[in-house]
Amino acid sequence: MSNIRSITVLLVTTWAFIVCFAVWMMFGVTGIPIRDELGLDPFQFGLLTATPVLTGSLFRLPLGIWTDRLGGRVVMFVLLVACAIPVWLSAYATTLWQFLLLGLALGLVGASFSVGTPYVARFFTKERRGFAMGIFGAGTVGAAVNMFVAPALISAYGWQAVPKVYAVALVMTAVLFWLLSAPDPGTGRTTAGSTARQLALLKNPRVWKYCQYYSILFGGFTALSVWMPSYFRSEYGFSIAQAALLAACFSLPGGAFRALGGWLADRFGAHAVTWWVLWAAWICLFLLSYPRHDLVIYTVDDNPLHFSIALPFWFFAGLLFILGVAFASGMASTFKYIGDEFPNSIGTVSGIVGMVGGLGGFLLPIMFGAILETLRFNSSIFMLLYGIVTVSLFLNYLTEVRKLPVMGKRAHEMSDDPAAKQPRE
Repeated sequence: MSNIRSITVLLVTTWAFIVCFAVWMMFGVTGIPIRDELGLDPFQFGLLTATPVLTGSLFRLPLGIWTDRLGGRVVMFVLLVACAIPVWLSAYATTLWQFLLLGLALGLVGASFSVGTPYVARFFTKERRGFAMGIFGAGTVGAAVNMFVAPALISAYGWQAVPKVYAVALVMTAVLFWLLSAPDPGTGRTTAGSTARQLALLKNPRVWKYCQYYSILFGGFTALSVWMPSYFRSEYGFSIAQAALLAACFSLPGGAFRALGGWLADRFGAHAVTWWVLWAAWICLFLLSYPRHDLVIYTVDDNPLHFSIALPFWFFAGLLFILGVAFASGMASTFKYIGDEFPNSIGTVSGIVGMVGGLGGFLLPIMFGAILETLRFNSSIFMLLYGIVTVSLFLNYLTEVRKLPVMGKRAHEMSDDPAAKQPRE
């Protein structure tokens, strides 16, 4: 397999994923004028932004299986063309139920990750697979692309222009992908009975541990990507364009640095990268959790001293940038685990892990809306994420750090995949 061919497949598949991710995050920006138009409360807004994430998550598992069986080239092309239809129709929706129904349909583009991951991985050797999947995973930069493109279209033509432009982009990308991609080398290698054996991986506790990691790393990234424009507008009073630009401080590194995370995972191991990025996220979320408040101190002569404590927007955006880098590196290291331990079932395992991570991205915006409606201060959403990251750190410590000599064995010795246990040539 030529190196040029592999690189071409990687680049065109990554571009397809960028476009898909931008479409998947569309309601994060268009949802703001839609919310104002329909008079939505925080919970309804959270439901609107989260609905596309639901189907994009639930279909990751079946699309991962179909990719292993039918090949990534065919599945990705069909997905791009089919999803252009509900994206276009969403420009004509006028009620919440219509947006939710079309959101469920267009949300299938989010499942493109489980198509591209095994497809790309099969064009690279094990030593380069982490970096390749990191490059492909950098397609989540589509969330940042959405932050730049959607506000400009809204300002010039209204929010209805966004889904129309995105639908055309999906069709054009489908044509480009078909012309430049190559047949999947893994097509036809699974047997008719392989689906049952692949689904038996659901019993593997390591798969569910990676689901936990991904539910906060990817789920948190997805949820914050759709929520941050509204956050900056509510907390700091910025316009839609300004809020989206600042929100890109999170979503842009969340995509761009995923390749770095893949390279680090190849060099230092998936465990080391995951462990330290969880700590970095824990520190950032601790600081982001502090609400804006006033503090009164009574001195010895009963003269009160008043202090206003709040994160300035530039410091808040800087913390988001670091959090985005941490989440991006952690997403890449999680799939390095999968590529090493389940090389013959990457599509299925990435589908399972991606599905659970995506479900985290679906549930978190709804939980954001509910907790915001209850506590009534914006930073409460970061308190929730702080708690989830804390659980992930404990899980990582108990299963890997405390058992490091065992977990430090070579991946092919630990894998339940029979092919992975064979010595490399």
